[in-house]
Amino acid sequence: MMSDPARLRDSTQIVLPSDALEGLRADLEREFVLSFVERDGTVRIIGSPVEINDASDWLSRHGVSVR
Repeated sequence: MMSDPARLRDSTQIVLPSDALEGLRADLEREFVLSFVERDGTVRIIGSPVEINDASDWLSRHGVSVR
């Protein structure tokens, strides 16, 4: 059975407006192993499924809606 590409992509990235990370990005970078790609007013946070899940929880605790 083949994996659904959208599901795999959702488990390895978070896409947010660039300003959503204001004041949080440095802490997020220190806490997790992630890559950040900024373009056209959005930031794509890319990492392993485990890192993305943990980063998503961390962002939620800091008031950033990621779902």
